[in-house]
Amino acid sequence: MSGQGFHVHGPHDHEIEHVAQHGSHDSFASKVAVMTALVATIGAIFGYMGGLTQANAGLYKNDAAIHKTAASNQWNYFQAKSSKQNMAELAMDLSTSEEQKAKYRDKIARYEKEKNEIKDEAEKLEKESQEWDERSEKELHEHHRWAQATTALQISIAMAAITLLTKKKWLENLTIVAALIGIGLGVVAALHH
Repeated sequence: MSGQGFHVHGPHDHEIEHVAQHGSHDSFASKVAVMTALVATIGAIFGYMGGLTQANAGLYKNDAAIHKTAASNQWNYFQAKSSKQNMAELAMDLSTSEEQKAKYRDKIARYEKEKNEIKDEAEKLEKESQEWDERSEKELHEHHRWAQATTALQISIAMAAITLLTKKKWLENLTIVAALIGIGLGVVAALHH
């Protein structure tokens, strides 16, 4: 941070600045710095994909809730029509004139038809709600894969900083392994999309 003459940076930043200003005579440090920059770039892409899948999961879950509420409203409407139909059936049973009975038979038939239409709409909305829920779960699963990939790359970057400080070849190899694991997890996440 450089606000008022105060600047803090890590060993990786120091190596990059040193190479930029003086050139590099240390191929080990240069190689680790370039590898770290590449891993950080890939990590940024994976982080973006993780955020995208998480946002999509939330949006899809919201769509599922909206459809579920609409289905519930339709079922309530269905119940109201059933109550009206029951009242019409009772009124028909209590009627003494054929004219009144015919009027109530027509109402009962109309309520039955309306109930069937409402039921079809409610079932359609429930199915759509379930589909949105499934899409949300799929996106959330993919988000976890991207998050795992990003975490492995972040570990690799941290290990690269330690590698620069210690200049240990075995630690460089371990850093590469962590980066490859992260990249592999990212490929798996991309293939499942």
